[in-house]
Amino acid sequence: MEVVMNIITKIEVGKRNKERVNIFINDEFAFSVSAEIVYKENLKVKQEIDIDSLKKIVNEDNYIKCKNSALKIIERTHKSEKEIRDKLVLKDYENHIIDKTINFLKEYNFLNDSNYAKMYVRDKSKTQGQMKIKYTLKQKGIDESLIEKELSMIDNNELKDVAIDLALRKYKTLCKRENDKYKLKQKLYRFLMGKGYEYSLISEVIKIVVNDELI
Repeated sequence: MEVVMNIITKIEVGKRNKERVNIFINDEFAFSVSAEIVYKENLKVKQEIDIDSLKKIVNEDNYIKCKNSALKIIERTHKSEKEIRDKLVLKDYENHIIDKTINFLKEYNFLNDSNYAKMYVRDKSKTQGQMKIKYTLKQKGIDESLIEKELSMIDNNELKDVAIDLALRKYKTLCKRENDKYKLKQKLYRFLMGKGYEYSLISEVIKIVVNDELI
């Protein structure tokens, strides 16, 4: 029975992350590892290796590096699970290492999409409508049931008050350049649509603001 030798045939710096190195064994991609391990283990092209032993070292190092990267990201600002996962993919970590890291973050409550949705809705409802908040959270990978749950907690009167305040300030700015009420209404409509408010609320707010009820 022929014994297959595992030979390093190529070592290349990662395209997206220069601190990562791609290792090819017998002309096939084997794994990505930190440049530090390449120097530490003295890995070279044409070198025969014990692939199982090296994989064990590589996986442990990758997990430590991946976990530290994730913690640094979270340290700067709260993120959803999808956002963390996407950033770790860009750093060239393998899926099984990312999964292990995500599980660690969840276990110690560094990552919690439910809490993230709660904080995001509470913060953004001060400047945005429900439609925009919902769209953004879906882009961030938050489960729709979580989004709906948190959006349902918004006080409709507070939402309306915020929309009126935003529209009033915009209206006063627009009035300096435009006198035609129809055009003012159209511009206010587009402004509030951009903020993510629903049509029924926009119509109500514009009627209040343009009809001078609050001016």
